[in-house]
Amino acid sequence: MITYEHLLMEADSKGLLTKEKNLPVSKGRIKGNRIAIKKGMSEIEKKCVMAEELGHYYTGTGNILDQSSVSNRKQELYGRVYAYNKLIGLMGIIQAHKHHCQNLYEIAEYLDVTEEFFADSLKYYKAKYGKSVNIDNYVIYFEPYLGVLELA
Repeated sequence: MITYEHLLMEADSKGLLTKEKNLPVSKGRIKGNRIAIKKGMSEIEKKCVMAEELGHYYTGTGNILDQSSVSNRKQELYGRVYAYNKLIGLMGIIQAHKHHCQNLYEIAEYLDVTEEFFADSLKYYKAKYGKSVNIDNYVIYFEPYLGVLELA
């Protein structure tokens, strides 16, 4: 399981400086080689935000604060998708199913992410894959509700 500490070490190995600060608007921000994470959040919240900021580092180009720009909104999405795939992924959903998680709360808890982060990831996966997706020997259904079916 990836922890906030693991992400901090990953950032450090890339030469990124991470500080927890009193951010007035956002939960996290990256500028150059500096990442700011909002003080006062839970470890799980910080982990989700840190994964997204690392996603911006790996996929982004420059200042994307102005979200009225289509290009900036795309860059914002790239950072989030990186975080979804790093902390959840389709295999994470399958693993949660194998561990008998019954609802979004239990799955988020099993995956050690916030419910909001998990719900947002499901919206993204549904937009990308449609009603369902086959992976390995499983079908993940996103409609009418989240479900996993193991194929024989």
